[in-house]
Amino acid sequence: MTNKIEEEVFLHTFRNEYHKGIVNLIFTYGYVQNKLQELFTKHGLTMQQFNILRILRGSYPDSCSNTDIKERMLDKNSDVTRIVNRLINQKLVERRICPEDKRKVEIKIKDDGLRLLSEIDTVSEKEDEILQNLNEHEILEFNRLLNKIRGIAVPEES
Repeated sequence: MTNKIEEEVFLHTFRNEYHKGIVNLIFTYGYVQNKLQELFTKHGLTMQQFNILRILRGSYPDSCSNTDIKERMLDKNSDVTRIVNRLINQKLVERRICPEDKRKVEIKIKDDGLRLLSEIDTVSEKEDEILQNLNEHEILEFNRLLNKIRGIAVPEES
């Protein structure tokens, strides 16, 4: 078993359990992000690029605007335009002007982007591995508590 949060962050006193919870959540986010990034790096992507590709695949064969993508991003602070430009340079997505409204720009995933996502779909297995220390009851409680933190009322599992 790995070290407790106090040992991991070299902080042996917290103001209270809420402070400890926030530090633990941020530290764990970094842990999960690093584990997933290992997989994406093998395919020349960042987590944000992967997220945009998944959003576009979900809309396929339709396209999305930058605004649509931004609303669906896991990381709401991402610079969608910059990330899309990189995906265009990698020939994974394409940008076009909307024929009905010349002010609107549409982004669509290309076949190479779809193929790459098919290769990466093992991310689901990697996600499961990250949380494998939790049993079925614990993962349900974990998800309930995360929703509760965000203010989403979810009934307790019995």
